[in-house]
Amino acid sequence: MSAIKQVPEPTAGKPGGPDRSDAGLATSGHAAPQAGEPGHVAPEHTDAHALNLPWLMSRARIWIRRGLILALRVSRLVVTGVRQIRPGLRFLRHSLLRRWRRSLEFRTVLMTLVLAITSFAVVGAYLSNQIANNLFQERLAQAESESSYNVKQVQDTFNGAQVTDQSSVITLVYDTLNAVEGRGDVIQRRYVFEAMPEQTKPRNRWVESRASDQLTVRVIPPELRKAVQESGTDQYWASTEFPVGNEDRPGIAVGNKVDFNGTVYELYLIYDLNTAQQTLDEIQNVLWTGGVALVLMIGAIAWYVTRNVVSPVSHAAVVSEKLAAGQLQERMVVKGEDEVARLGASFNHMAASLQEQITQLATLSQMQQRFVSDVSHELRTPLTTVRMAAEVLYDARGDFDPMNKRSAELLYNQVERFQSLLSDLLEISRFDAGAAVLDAEPQDIFQVVGHVIEGASPVAAEYGSEVRLNTRQKSIIVEMDSRRIDRILRNLLLNALEHGDGKPVNVSVAANHDAVAISVRDHGIGMSQAEAARVFDRFWRADPARARTTGGSGLGLSIAAEDTKLHGGWLQAWGRKGSGSNFRLTLPLKQGGTILKSPLQLEPADIELPGAAPERQMLVLGAEPAAPSTAEPSSTAPNSGGPS
Repeated sequence: MSAIKQVPEPTAGKPGGPDRSDAGLATSGHAAPQAGEPGHVAPEHTDAHALNLPWLMSRARIWIRRGLILALRVSRLVVTGVRQIRPGLRFLRHSLLRRWRRSLEFRTVLMTLVLAITSFAVVGAYLSNQIANNLFQERLAQAESESSYNVKQVQDTFNGAQVTDQSSVITLVYDTLNAVEGRGDVIQRRYVFEAMPEQTKPRNRWVESRASDQLTVRVIPPELRKAVQESGTDQYWASTEFPVGNEDRPGIAVGNKVDFNGTVYELYLIYDLNTAQQTLDEIQNVLWTGGVALVLMIGAIAWYVTRNVVSPVSHAAVVSEKLAAGQLQERMVVKGEDEVARLGASFNHMAASLQEQITQLATLSQMQQRFVSDVSHELRTPLTTVRMAAEVLYDARGDFDPMNKRSAELLYNQVERFQSLLSDLLEISRFDAGAAVLDAEPQDIFQVVGHVIEGASPVAAEYGSEVRLNTRQKSIIVEMDSRRIDRILRNLLLNALEHGDGKPVNVSVAANHDAVAISVRDHGIGMSQAEAARVFDRFWRADPARARTTGGSGLGLSIAAEDTKLHGGWLQAWGRKGSGSNFRLTLPLKQGGTILKSPLQLEPADIELPGAAPERQMLVLGAEPAAPSTAEPSSTAPNSGGPS
């Protein structure tokens, strides 16, 4: 059999192809272009191009510089926009977080939407995957069935062909493959017809390769080609993409072997899945559109239901806040007979009961305050008369017999105690009535502390206790009512001397940038934590059976606590049985200031003051009052303790 070669296609008529007939026009006797004719290049023109080169480079540099300036301006605009957007995003984030924390309705609706979106995304992905898989499997089964039939038809045609010349072979192959392709209004399938490589027998082939339209053998996956080449008569398939016009379409490539005139060929039929892909896209669009609509509907339903449930709770919260603010007439609006309505009715009943009890207590408290105030004022006149008579008897006690002399002394002392109690009751009534006024002015705290220590010197001498002032500052200016601070410190110091069992009492003063602290530390009998918590209650005593020796009224620490509250300060107590007690007064340096930290600690580990000052002031009062002195610090000297 003579070898049949593929006829090469003519190239002279191809667009863009070189016309070989024009080659060598200069040597075929044609004259070269003369000056002035097309194609002639004058030397002056070449020199002009050479002269314009620096100008072009200069223009290029200018345009490059303009481009850099434009890029810099755009980058600045982007940075400015980001800086302006960032605070808005931060505000939006804080607003959402605040809304999430404070709104049950917002939290419920948002969680419902998130769960609904997640559920629809999972279900939609599953349905889309199942639909796509079913469409693909159906199209694959159809492709395999049609491929088997068409390959059999091709092989039968090749086997029954009676052709001997090259032109007839090419015509037969083209007609057979075009029939497989099924051309019409819509191409049903495409083909790639390729001779298997490395065939030694026969070496000459009638047809090398053919393919539909713009297809080449490169659209066939290498794995599919390898499987077809290594197989016998088995059929294989693989997913692929092939170009159609300007787009790539998905498809299924089904591969088989056919032989013609002793040459083995690979025949691949490619089935277009574009229609199935469009169907899948439409189904997915319907799923996503329906999912979005359902999510919005679920969000609206969740918002409506949550609003109906949460609104009464929100209303109850608002009403309770108003009740807590003193608006006792506020009530909830009750509608219907459901659980929320019963909750509202119960809440209103509770509010009415509380209002009645609070009104009764307020009325009783006003009556008690008025009674105490009236009694205190009414007792002042007869008490003054009794006190004058008691002073006369006390001054004349030297002329009395021992029994009457003792009676005169007892009468004088008890009248003094009664007058102190009456003064304390009047002061308490002022606090209860809200009539206490703070007369604050800047003053050195050491003047008040020194005056208190000096006034308590007779009591210190009576108990045999030393009063020691520990400080590292020489002057601390505080905006305060000196009369009230004097009364607070006097109560604290007298209590410390009374319960100190004759041991030293340490008064420590320290200040920081926003507060000043004064602590009064004794080393007497001490008190427990429970007693320290109640030490500022009115008329409270740790041991009710214990007799008072200083004639206190039992209201001193209560008045001290009220005076401290007027200054916006802290008054705290610490104690331990057998180790004494410590009272700490902390005041802001300026009225209206905020105390963040006290300069002295409440529970004293020792009495060393914080800091590393080279010296400190110490005032020691014993049986005989002493003047302030300066002493070097020592490791054994008592101090007030470190900072809290």
